[in-house]
Amino acid sequence: MADELDFIDNFDDSDSLDPNGIKSRRSTVAAVNTVKPRTDAVASSFEWIQVFLVPLMIIVVLMTFVLRIINVDGSSMMNTLHDGDLVLVSNLLYEPENGDIVVISHGQEYATPIIKRVIAKAGQTVKIDYENNQVIVDGVAIDEPYLPEAMIDNPGENNLEIPEVIPEGKIFVMGDNRNHSSDSRSQRIGLINETDVIGKAQLIFFPFDRFGYLY
Repeated sequence: MADELDFIDNFDDSDSLDPNGIKSRRSTVAAVNTVKPRTDAVASSFEWIQVFLVPLMIIVVLMTFVLRIINVDGSSMMNTLHDGDLVLVSNLLYEPENGDIVVISHGQEYATPIIKRVIAKAGQTVKIDYENNQVIVDGVAIDEPYLPEAMIDNPGENNLEIPEVIPEGKIFVMGDNRNHSSDSRSQRIGLINETDVIGKAQLIFFPFDRFGYLY
């Protein structure tokens, strides 16, 4: 038995045999042994990254180009919107329409966004009849069931002379809480550039007891 083992050792190391064949077989085995298949842990980690990354990218795109969440600051839109409400705003390919509640990037003096209702667009006429509690657009009194109380004129605040026709590229806006709202009636806000409209408020997102569509 010892001789057989010695023979095998000699056979493996002998120069008289074909070393190339032996070496090539060993190299093949070595090469095969160095291939490491992807482990289940790596595959699982990659799948988890995909699970979280793809939805995150979709949310970022939506919140940048389609939807925004705006915090209502103040009472000028009572009782439609309350101070502290979180409102979902859509802004994809949006053009203001009468009756829409819109978020505006700034007025003439306001550095922070404001939220108001569109009353009239470019080319329309606006008249405010405080005595009869009416807003008249193009000669027709608009229906405003959302007003919390009758309008009272405040010349000190409502000091903007409304043009006969709203100019091109402008909109006229007011808060629903007319007696406590600085809006297009005031020189501090004035007519709004359409390009300053961030988007249309669609629904109250929070608090949950006020969750609901705005129209």
